[in-house]
Amino acid sequence: MIGSAAQNVIALSDSVFLYHLSESDFAAIGFVSVFYLIITAIGYGFSRGGQILVARRSGEGDYRRAGGVFYSMLYLEMGLAIFFFLFIVLGCPYFFSLFVDTQVIYEKSLEYLQYRSYGVFPAFIGVSIIAFYTGIARTRMIMYDTIVLIVVNIGLNYSLIYGKWGMPEMGIAGAGLASTLAELAALIVFAIYMFFDKRLRPFRLLKIPKVDWQSIKINLRIASPIVAQAVVGLGSWFFFFGIVENMGERELAVSNLVRVIYLILSIPCWGYSVGVNTLVSNFIGQGHYKEVFDVINKTITLCVGSTLLIAIPSLLFPKYIMYPLLGSEDMSLFTEAQPIFYVLFAILTLFAIGGIYFNGMVGTGATFEGLKIQAICALFYVILIYVLINYFKVGLVAAWTVEIMYWIPLIFLTYRYLKGNTWRELKM
Repeated sequence: MIGSAAQNVIALSDSVFLYHLSESDFAAIGFVSVFYLIITAIGYGFSRGGQILVARRSGEGDYRRAGGVFYSMLYLEMGLAIFFFLFIVLGCPYFFSLFVDTQVIYEKSLEYLQYRSYGVFPAFIGVSIIAFYTGIARTRMIMYDTIVLIVVNIGLNYSLIYGKWGMPEMGIAGAGLASTLAELAALIVFAIYMFFDKRLRPFRLLKIPKVDWQSIKINLRIASPIVAQAVVGLGSWFFFFGIVENMGERELAVSNLVRVIYLILSIPCWGYSVGVNTLVSNFIGQGHYKEVFDVINKTITLCVGSTLLIAIPSLLFPKYIMYPLLGSEDMSLFTEAQPIFYVLFAILTLFAIGGIYFNGMVGTGATFEGLKIQAICALFYVILIYVLINYFKVGLVAAWTVEIMYWIPLIFLTYRYLKGNTWRELKM
């Protein structure tokens, strides 16, 4: 319920537990979890628009209107949750058939969504609450609620996937149910805290207002670029996993293993990206335009150094470093993935550079320019991966190498934009 980061943690937890169950389950979760991440990223993206409005009204001292913005955001998120729930239940059987060739992957993906589909309701309501508390600059409870989510998810994954502690052995369906129940538990904890939070009285949240269509319209306008960026980025990942699935179940399982390790090793990059976004925005607000490029380059140095510090041992000796999480009697997936791990050195290095440049650019307020650049690079990536796999029949290592061709043009385009003067003239 706490945005895209929490959803990545859930996907990672599901993947780790299913890795120890079977190869087909592990392969299926790699495909279906990316699809589900796209849906939750849309809900999270629209909550960011509400967060900005709540912060603005709260900063103005208009707490009653800030409370009204929260409800407008909540109504929007509930509408989206209903839409995506119906799409998952009614549309996914046909939608997945367009991408998936392997019958067992198709069936297990739908089996996971049978219970995971209900998670859109606590997830979308949850991001509304998180956006509200972030907007009024009270984020401590978010950290505590994240811990609740992770602990409950891990415990339920263990019990429901493997049939432990008196629970039924549900396999991949258990992962879907565990993730949904964990989000529900986190939502209940936060809702109880919110109900007894006396500092919320000025916002008059106990009085439920009518739908404010104007507030919803403003939210949609602010959040649309954020949502579009998430859809473009994760959509290209979903397309990639769909193409890899066509290569075979084994290739999909190997790719999901690489993705899991990729997610773990890219954690420093995400942290630095958030930081540089804030720093750039603050420097511009203070009128220190000349220092913006310096702070971006210094952040890149720190990000590349931190990333490679953990990536070098992890990618050179993955069987040993990752054994506590992904160790088993059969380590053949690691053996097959080893050549791709070498490619990850280049990908992570470019990610550390490109991610900082891109988020630095977004920090200047150039969200639409960022969307255009990301869309161009993603389209180039998708076309290239489709042609190479379907027409030139390249292997898995070459398929993963294509991601390098996503980051190189993105770095070039964002660098060129930042070296220009257009961003100095942006008004917010």
